[in-house]
Amino acid sequence: MSGAATDAGETDVEGLIVEIRLGSVPESTPDVVPLDGHVIVPGFVDLHVHGIDGIDTLAGPGAVRAMAARLPRTGVTAFCPTSVACAPDALRVLLDEVEQERGVRHAGSARVLPAHLESNFINPAYCGAQPHACLRGPREGLDRLRRWPAGSTPDRAAGGPSKPGDTDPHAFDGDDILRELDRRTSAVGVVTLAPELDGALDLVGWLVARGRRVSLGHSGATYDEALAAVAAGARHATHLFNRMPPLNHRAPGLVGAVLQADEVSAEIICDGVHVHPALVLATIAAKRPTGVLAITDGTALAQRPVGARARLGAQTIVAGESAAYLEDGTLAGSTATMDAVFRVLVERVRLSLVDAATVCATTPARAISAAKQGAIEPGAVADLTILGPDLRVAATIIGGRVASAAREGFPR
Repeated sequence: MSGAATDAGETDVEGLIVEIRLGSVPESTPDVVPLDGHVIVPGFVDLHVHGIDGIDTLAGPGAVRAMAARLPRTGVTAFCPTSVACAPDALRVLLDEVEQERGVRHAGSARVLPAHLESNFINPAYCGAQPHACLRGPREGLDRLRRWPAGSTPDRAAGGPSKPGDTDPHAFDGDDILRELDRRTSAVGVVTLAPELDGALDLVGWLVARGRRVSLGHSGATYDEALAAVAAGARHATHLFNRMPPLNHRAPGLVGAVLQADEVSAEIICDGVHVHPALVLATIAAKRPTGVLAITDGTALAQRPVGARARLGAQTIVAGESAAYLEDGTLAGSTATMDAVFRVLVERVRLSLVDAATVCATTPARAISAAKQGAIEPGAVADLTILGPDLRVAATIIGGRVASAAREGFPR
């Protein structure tokens, strides 16, 4: 693909694409960069990323902003800061910062979308690297929330919610988590839960009524349990195939339900490790590119060398050759970045450039209702990823301005 990039900021203060022209542009035109041999795609949108370059989403104040500053060099123009299950205090810090960062635009930084919470309401048998001590039951959480509504907080000795100042970081109940979700509703985009847990279907309805996108994952749900959650309003699946039973021809389970449910968008970790490229291709064939979201499930070890250590929530993780691991060897997310995901999709899965761009940008943007993102068309935001002939990031443009460039010559 060939073309030219211009600094749209001079002609359109909104940072929107105003016109697409076919044909060449004279190189003498001001602020034009010849891009023969390059590929221009909509800016990558990562709906599931825990960290990058030593920064973990739950590291405390400033973590989300630091991630936003680092992600454009990997082609990402917008992302959902993603948490593992955590205590209410840590969740509050994350959601407060997401709320704050969504209201501002820092030059050179990716757009911050509402958070994706791999929540406390997942199946302990499929929690993987999620901290077991932070998991809670949906039924208990909803019952306590209804018993003690906002403003009514009896102390723990009376069986009520945890109080500020509790010294045990795990001294909280499910309703404490739900209160945090309710307190910052606009900062929460996607909530992962296991539909087979007691009270989970009621929780799906509670979340959907508040405008949250419910995702099914970290789950041992049967086929029927999964379909019941879809009927209740679940519209998303968290890293399909990972941390759930494998597809079985007599017991299709959660995987089978997701593959057949057109209304459900399925995440897949496309790092070439978590899911075999053949299954990635089969899933895209079953659900079409408009039903699949490529994600990194990236951690703070992305862009760090093998053997490096970092944090995933409160736990230490170690960088392997192709993924991140807990110290006991449990697979704990990826070290991939979205540009590497795109290369896996084109070079190993054998997708077309258009289909790879769809699952890396267009479908994720549509899933999270990111208005005007994920497309190259008049009226869309000018968020673009420019890839060189080797499909590595040459430049990332956000709102019509260069946010990151791997070579000189791009106007800023």
